[in-house]
Amino acid sequence: MTRVDPIESAGTGAGRKDRAIVIGAGLGGLAAAMRLGARGYRVTVIDRLDVPGGRGSAIWQDGHRFDLGPTIVTVPQLYRELWAACGRDFDADVTLKPLDPFYEIRWPDGTKFTASQDTDRMRAEVARLSPGDVAGFDRFLEDSARRYWFGFEDLGRRSMHQLWELIKVLPTFARLRADRSVYAHAASRVKDEKLRMALSFHPLFIGGDPLHVTSMYILVAYLEKEFGVHYAMGGLAGMARAMADVIEEQGGTLLMDTEVDEIVVHDGAVTGVRLGSGLEMGADIVVSNADSGHTYNHLLRSHKRRRWTPKRLARTRYSMSLFVWYFGTKGTRHDWPDVGHHTILNGPRYTGLLRDIFIRGKLCDDMSLYIHRPSVTDPSVAPEGDDSFYVLSPVPHLGHDNGVDWSVEEPKYREKMLKVLEDQMMPGLRDRISTEVIFTPETFRDRYLSPFGAGFSIEPRILQSAWFRPHNVSEEAKGLYLVGAGTHPGAGVPGVISTAEVLDRLVPDPQGVSR
Repeated sequence: MTRVDPIESAGTGAGRKDRAIVIGAGLGGLAAAMRLGARGYRVTVIDRLDVPGGRGSAIWQDGHRFDLGPTIVTVPQLYRELWAACGRDFDADVTLKPLDPFYEIRWPDGTKFTASQDTDRMRAEVARLSPGDVAGFDRFLEDSARRYWFGFEDLGRRSMHQLWELIKVLPTFARLRADRSVYAHAASRVKDEKLRMALSFHPLFIGGDPLHVTSMYILVAYLEKEFGVHYAMGGLAGMARAMADVIEEQGGTLLMDTEVDEIVVHDGAVTGVRLGSGLEMGADIVVSNADSGHTYNHLLRSHKRRRWTPKRLARTRYSMSLFVWYFGTKGTRHDWPDVGHHTILNGPRYTGLLRDIFIRGKLCDDMSLYIHRPSVTDPSVAPEGDDSFYVLSPVPHLGHDNGVDWSVEEPKYREKMLKVLEDQMMPGLRDRISTEVIFTPETFRDRYLSPFGAGFSIEPRILQSAWFRPHNVSEEAKGLYLVGAGTHPGAGVPGVISTAEVLDRLVPDPQGVSR
C-alpha cells in the first residue's frame, strides 16, 4: 500500500477544500472513498489492519485463505452502480458466481430445507415440510416484496437524519406492521415451526434477534428471490482489494497498519485526525467507518457531544457476537459430498436459544451453526485436494452482566462445535484438520474495536433504525460523516455499501476543484 507523509495538511493550494480522510477500510469506508474520489476529493483511507476489507478481509495461513466475515453477495446492482459512479465496470474487476441452491437448512432430526431462487422449487420445499403452509408462504413473499420497495429502495437509499423524514413515513410503518417482529410475522403466515425458522433467521446475518427485530427485514426473502445469492470469486477480500485499486487509481491513498486515535475538532468543525503516533493529518471532511460507538465514545472523546453521549451509548442495545472457527482440512475435497457452499445447522432449540443469546447473555451447550465451504465454488481458497471451512455460532456479546471468560471457554466451545459437526454432517473431521484460527467476541473487540465485541454494531431494532440510528451526517461536529454497519441503513454488505450512497447525497462538492 502507498504511504503518505502523515503531516500533510488539508486543502493544499489557494482556496481548495478537497481533502477527505476516511477512518477504516471496511467495505463501507472503501465505498465512501470511491464515491468521494469520483467527486474530486483527495482521499486518504486509514486503517489499523494490514489489508483492506475490515470484517470483509481475509487471513492466509498454510496455503488456505480464510474469508473472515461476509460470505454472501446479494443485490449485485449496488456494486455495479458504485463502480459506474467512478466511471468503472464492476464486472471487469470482480467475478460474481450465482449459487444454486443458495443454502441448505438442517435440523437435528434429519429434516432439510433447500433455499433457491426458483419460486416453484421453494413452494415445493414448503409443501414437503408443511403442505398446509404453501398459501401462507405465498403471502409471505408478497409481504416481503412490499417491504423491499419501501424499506430498501426508498428508506435504505436516502438519509434519515431529519426527524421530519421519519414522521412522514410513520403511516407506512404502521400499515406494514413494522412493530411486529420478523419471527412474529413469519408465525402469522405459516404454522410449521421449522418453516417459521427458515423464513425468520435472516436478521442474524445483520446482528438482529428475529424475535425482536422489526418485520421490515423480511424484505430479504424478496431480495434473494429477485436478485439471487452470489459468491465473489476471491472472496469479499478480493472485492475489497478491487475497491482499494479503484481508490488508488483515482489518486487516493490507503494508509494501512495505522491507527486513528482521535478526530480533531476546532470551533465545532473537524480539522483532521490525530494518529496513534501523535502526528496529525488535516482534512476538510472526515468520514468514520469505525463502529459508531467507538467513533463517539473514543474518537470524539475530547469533544462535548449533545446526542451520542456516553450515557446514551450505554443504553444502546448491541448485536450479538460470534464464535468463528476457521479451519483447513487435508485431502477432503471429495469427502462429505452433501456439504455444499452454505449450510445452516440448527440446534434443538430456536426461540429459546435466541433468548439466551440476546436477552439472557447466556453461553449455552446447544448451538446453531453456519458452515461456509467456499472450496466447492472457489478452489483457490485451499491447496489442491484440500478444503477451507468457516463455521460460525452466534454467542452473547461481552456487555452482559454474566460475562463469559473466553480464555476458559474457547477450547470447550470448539470441542462442542467439533462434536456437533462430526455427529451431524462431517464424520472423521477431527483427524483431517490441518490448520485453524479461532475468533471469539474478544477478537471482535480487539481486532475491530467493536464495543462489547459485537459482531454487527448496533442491533437493528425498530427504535434503533432509520432516524433513531446514528446519522450518516453527524450532529456532533461539522464536516463529520459516518458510514458502515453502525449507521443508517445498517449492517450487511448491501447495507454498508448503501451507507456510502447516502453519504454521497450529503457531502458537498469539494471547493476550488475543477471537474
